[in-house]
Amino acid sequence: MLMEVLGSALLGLALSAAAVRVLAPRLPSRRLVLASGVLGALFGAYLTHFALGPGHYTLMATFVGAVLVSAVVLSLLLRPARGARRRPHRTPFSLPSRG
Repeated sequence: MLMEVLGSALLGLALSAAAVRVLAPRLPSRRLVLASGVLGALFGAYLTHFALGPGHYTLMATFVGAVLVSAVVLSLLLRPARGARRRPHRTPFSLPSRG
């Protein structure tokens, strides 16, 4: 159990550090991202361990669940890119409104 907690926390920290390094302009503060990655991984490990049940102790499955939930939590922190602004979409063959 201790190995699951420590391993999941380290995986979440590594994933969030990689996200900060690659996607820094699109993420909020570094401390928030690192904390969210670790907490997401710990919750993912708990959720996976709970879902597998007492008879199915697999360390690798717990780590996979931790990384997946941590990635989902980190993806929720992403903001849209600044240069990707589109013009409003008009349907083809539409007539301008008068008013």
